[in-house]
Amino acid sequence: MKIAYIAAGAAGMYCGSCLHDNTLARAMLDLGEDVILVPTYTPIRTDEQDVSHGRVFFGGVNAYLQQHVPLFRYTPRWLDKLVDPILNGPAFLNLVSKRGASVDPAKLGGMTVSMLRGEEGHQAKEVDKLVDWLIDEAKPDVVHLSNSMLLGMARRINQRCGPPVVCALSGEDIFLEKLAEPHYSEARRLLRERAAEVAAFTALNGYYADMMADYLSVDRAKVHVVPHGLDLEGYDGDRSGGGRPVIGYLARVCHDKGLHVLVDACERIAGEHDFVLHAAGYLGAADRPYLDALQRRVDRGPLAGRFAYHGELDRGQKLAFLHSLAVFATPTVYRESKGLPAIEALAAGTPVVLPEHGAFPELVAETGG
Repeated sequence: MKIAYIAAGAAGMYCGSCLHDNTLARAMLDLGEDVILVPTYTPIRTDEQDVSHGRVFFGGVNAYLQQHVPLFRYTPRWLDKLVDPILNGPAFLNLVSKRGASVDPAKLGGMTVSMLRGEEGHQAKEVDKLVDWLIDEAKPDVVHLSNSMLLGMARRINQRCGPPVVCALSGEDIFLEKLAEPHYSEARRLLRERAAEVAAFTALNGYYADMMADYLSVDRAKVHVVPHGLDLEGYDGDRSGGGRPVIGYLARVCHDKGLHVLVDACERIAGEHDFVLHAAGYLGAADRPYLDALQRRVDRGPLAGRFAYHGELDRGQKLAFLHSLAVFATPTVYRESKGLPAIEALAAGTPVVLPEHGAFPELVAETGG
């Protein structure tokens, strides 16, 4: 079977969805399946071998220009063939991403709606380029969309008598619920409309399958649970520690992921227990004030001298970090749909303490972690 797996790049950060998509594609390739991992918006970033296709479709710069400058919606295909290798080139997109591409839902409502409108949206040209490539060149037996924000592509694939379309569900409601009106209501309407045009959905756990079946108004029987998986190489490393126990946080550093909740919890027990708190993960420019405020709080309180932020980690650093922990905690303030860092901690032999919401109770119960 030939599978075209359409993944969404995350503007240069290590993203749980990108890591999952790349690991899954690699595993299927190792099993002998014919898989093409196709990046959209930006190149994907992973801490394992990157198996994604070299061409980026729906480049973020092109999508932005077509949203805000009408002229770019109507340029001829011959001109696009000259310009796209530059605007959609991995080097250029990575450079733009490093300069702080916005992922703020309050600023992206119009583009979100337009993307969900697919062949009727401002980026219709980009939809046609991708679908033409899929149908005429790649010729897959199935197209797998990595999240429901890509559902705008499905109708044109169906109109071209293309292969069945399957869509993964991977936490996109967190972004959608922050959209402002009128974009929020329109995005929800379009999601329900376009969801009816795909053959099936996948989710990483029963919680999110149930929640998104209702959210998208689709039959729960169409949503298939395919649990998370990891490449376990390196996870059986040395856990022989020493010194003070380490409580660890590994996730993007932002309010949603709940580092402030963990700081609060650690401050409450700091007088009774001797430990240190170590945090790691991607920090975007917009979230720098959040971390700075936490650091000031720590410096004035019972955790003074007991907190350290280690920045973004590559795979080797991540494994060493997880093996160094006495306990792992990432207390998200939203209902978690994936929980990849918690699964990585368990794979490294580190017990987890997690909120009793979203996918976490199911994860802990099924793993015994």
